[in-house]
Amino acid sequence: MSEGIDAVAWPVRTERLQIRPAMETDGPATWLYRRQESVSRWITSAQPDSEHYLADFVEPGRLAKTLVIELDGTVIGDLMLAIGDAWAQAEVRKQARAVQAELGWSLDPAFTGKGYATEAVAEVIRICFEELHLRRVVAECFADNEPSWRLMERVGLRRESHDVRGSLHRSGEWLDGFAYALLADEWRSAR
Repeated sequence: MSEGIDAVAWPVRTERLQIRPAMETDGPATWLYRRQESVSRWITSAQPDSEHYLADFVEPGRLAKTLVIELDGTVIGDLMLAIGDAWAQAEVRKQARAVQAELGWSLDPAFTGKGYATEAVAEVIRICFEELHLRRVVAECFADNEPSWRLMERVGLRRESHDVRGSLHRSGEWLDGFAYALLADEWRSAR
């Protein structure tokens, strides 16, 4: 994990969940739900089989930004927390380094509709602002992925853009996409 994420005292507990950095041994548990069509339809990379998926899962760049969501010791989902730089002009580029995070998530369909994803994402946002002292979080999804953008709205992210047929889906179709974001000062004001 990046130096910033390592500063967090993992695991982090919420009311019902535990969130922690993913380990190589978490791959099989995440494959069980990521292979399901209702999940794989929307994720960035849908591997054809467990062998390819597990090889991708343990890739250091991916593992470094993956967190798992546990309920009573069982992995029920995963989160992406990718800290990155904001766009900046050359003269102020240093001040824009590692100031924002891109978030992503997947949840086992057997555990949807119970508020677990909302609880986990809200906690990661809190971590971003209170513990990592980031200034902004962002998340994107296909516009047709209504559960994802509704989650973004539930946790307080605001829709910043709607691109029309700007994202190529693995189906070969160009789909609309939504981008959401939240600033640290907005988050603090809403609390």
